[in-house]
Amino acid sequence: MISKLHTLDLVVIGLYAFSIVCLALWVSRLKPGHERDTQDYFLASKTLPWWAVGASLIASNISADQIIGMSGSGYVIGLGIATYEWTAAVTLLVVGKYFLPIFLRHRIYTMPQFLEERYDHTVRMIMAVFWLGIYVFVNLTAILWLGALAMNAVADVPLGYGLLILGTMAVAYSLYGGLKAVALTDIIQVVLLVLGGLLVAWLTMEQIGGGTGPGAVWDGFVALQQRIPEKFDMILSSSSPHYQYLPGLSVILGGMWIMHFSYWGFNQYIIQRALAAKSLGEAQKGIVMAAYLKIVMPIIVVLPGMAAVILAPGLAQPDQAYPQMMNLLPAGIKGLVFAALIAAILSSLGSMMNSISTIFTMDIFRHFRPDTDERRLVLIGRCASLSAIIIAMIVARPLLGNFEQAFQYVQEFTGFFTPGIVVLFLLGMFWKRTNATGALSAALGSFILSLLCWWLWPSLPFIDRVGLVFLCCLALAVAVSLATEEPAADKPITLGTLNFATSPAFNAATAGVVAILTALYITWW
Repeated sequence: MISKLHTLDLVVIGLYAFSIVCLALWVSRLKPGHERDTQDYFLASKTLPWWAVGASLIASNISADQIIGMSGSGYVIGLGIATYEWTAAVTLLVVGKYFLPIFLRHRIYTMPQFLEERYDHTVRMIMAVFWLGIYVFVNLTAILWLGALAMNAVADVPLGYGLLILGTMAVAYSLYGGLKAVALTDIIQVVLLVLGGLLVAWLTMEQIGGGTGPGAVWDGFVALQQRIPEKFDMILSSSSPHYQYLPGLSVILGGMWIMHFSYWGFNQYIIQRALAAKSLGEAQKGIVMAAYLKIVMPIIVVLPGMAAVILAPGLAQPDQAYPQMMNLLPAGIKGLVFAALIAAILSSLGSMMNSISTIFTMDIFRHFRPDTDERRLVLIGRCASLSAIIIAMIVARPLLGNFEQAFQYVQEFTGFFTPGIVVLFLLGMFWKRTNATGALSAALGSFILSLLCWWLWPSLPFIDRVGLVFLCCLALAVAVSLATEEPAADKPITLGTLNFATSPAFNAATAGVVAILTALYITWW
């Protein structure tokens, strides 16, 4: 089923690539006489409107590891993998209501900076180095590798060339303008991504339904449920061969939330978009937009993989499912959808590169060279971005080439660290007695406890492991904090004057998300 792109497809892709680079350069232009400073480059001058925040949150999140990886998991596991998307919608709303007011009041650039204000410099530096390692060797490499895999499957581009093309385009697209270039062009990227993804889902349902039009799409969806009913179980039983990945009720009642809070609430790569908003109100509106888009995403990233069970059985690797479904598209349309896939990859690469450069420049370099002027800091940030993408291109194949489901690899690897990160932030924000020693015990203990749990109890699903280690880290941080001296008087976060009240529109949107998700889980329990 693998086929090369038609000439018309290549023209469409070329026009997209040229247009997105030109658009990024245009939105990055400066007023005469103004030199770009760190707030311009790393926080888009704190001028992002709500629609840019919402679009950038989704564009940064939905990349190759989501589209290719989750379609692969949809092929193997089924609709249950959509839990990652649907529960994330609720998490976003919690982040918007309770976390963002704290972060924005402190006017921070990075998550490590917040940790220094709350704890001490040691905590900041340890976590800054940790996040740089994770972003470069796990996240950035996964985005590149899965993107190259898609290009290989759809256009027969050799994997090495695919890595080089994506890395080069990401540099051209994001290096000059920083976060502003990424966030404002994400509007186009998200529109292309959503429309292209919906088109793939539509055509796969038509193919199964044996016709054209809405009626055939519905018939295809009904036929899909009848032919592979086991793929529509949202809550897997312990007898399922995939229970290890999605362990029943504990998915929606346990460790999944720890993963979400770490990713959506305390992850520089994601939260940086909200930190760059014009105001708290604009950031919260963007959060709502992103939450509703997350509800739609399983149609784009899971349904095509499930359709591939019927349309492309016997794939050598599950991650080939989405590229194979793209090959159902006619010439020209296939190029447009392929451009949408590249759009998702580039947006995530640009966002990740900017977050890496922000942490390296503001948390590490500026500590050792505090007198560096703004212009040079921006230059250092660009050098950090370029270095990160070059390293990721080099190590992508050795790290990920042997994994069948790269999405699961990313989730399981980061699950060793997320429990401690969530404890560190939650106690830091909402329990004044937490000190730096307690915070570090949770952060460092997370990996040790996760490794110990994995060694002693290998059959425990990793999501359950995350929940169990979170409780252990929470108890450890509390015990160590109480056993050591109290934090300095200026360190605890004061919430007394902070108003967590949200607008009626935000509250109504929250109720809408809960109602939709309740209906979905009741339908496919």
